[in-house]
Amino acid sequence: MSKAPLYGLVLAGGHSRRMRRDKASLDYAGRPQLARAVELLRARVARCFVSIRADQHQDPQRDGYDSIMDLLPDLGPIGGIHAALAAHPDKAWLILACDLPFLDAATLDHLIAQRSETHIATAYRSSHDGLPEPLCAIFEPASRVVIEHWLEQGQHCPRTLLARSNALLLEPISASALDNVNTPEQYAAAAAQLAGDTPPTSGTQPPADPHSPDGARPAHAAHSLRLTVRYFALLREQAGRSTEALQTQACTPLQLYQELRRLHGLALDPQFLRVAINDEFGDWHARLSDGDTVAFLPPVAGG
Repeated sequence: MSKAPLYGLVLAGGHSRRMRRDKASLDYAGRPQLARAVELLRARVARCFVSIRADQHQDPQRDGYDSIMDLLPDLGPIGGIHAALAAHPDKAWLILACDLPFLDAATLDHLIAQRSETHIATAYRSSHDGLPEPLCAIFEPASRVVIEHWLEQGQHCPRTLLARSNALLLEPISASALDNVNTPEQYAAAAAQLAGDTPPTSGTQPPADPHSPDGARPAHAAHSLRLTVRYFALLREQAGRSTEALQTQACTPLQLYQELRRLHGLALDPQFLRVAINDEFGDWHARLSDGDTVAFLPPVAGG
């Protein structure tokens, strides 16, 4: 039996909160990111769409493209993937975040050549932590049922979904191809590198956070991060403080917490905690940025 036809979806429905401007409009060498992402996909799929939020329906940056609107609001990238599979359930989808300025044609061609219809998805492993990268991946029609069940469980992170599902994971052919930018400072550095003004730093970047609305990933920052950590309840007692400022090489809250467990002897396992980044509940695999405030919260006792 032949493979399901391949459609393309550029995820462009994020709020770009950390960038403080629309990532889709970021200019690299005279072209908006969204336009470049669409061009990369169109040459490789039967049809190409842009994923949008309801309030982006008449946005001029997106208005010239065929679009698919999120069916369920505020789910981040998995909401766009779910809407695409619901709109065309008999098609496979090559999913691509709009904000991948270092993505090259060879990476996409290799992904398509290795596509496996016997798996729910084909994706690259992160070159930084080995976990799946769902923001440049092919989702087969069968993944729709798996994603809907995932959403019914209150889960929103497509990275964790692929890690726990029947997904084919490929080794990346370019260490930096799936890196993106998350802050104005990182954008300036990436734009300079692509313009040839700075030497490449391939292989030094952490992977994206597909749980966040922007799929955010710190890009091209080999230095450590300056973070503020807040502790609550039992963790405050174990750490002997409620707040501390530190510098760390940790890229995610999980890596940070494991570091702090060794430093302060924290006894609680991450599965019993919630994490918040800049006062918003987040995912343990979210990408941290310089200046973030990270809070670890034990469960509240009582009935």
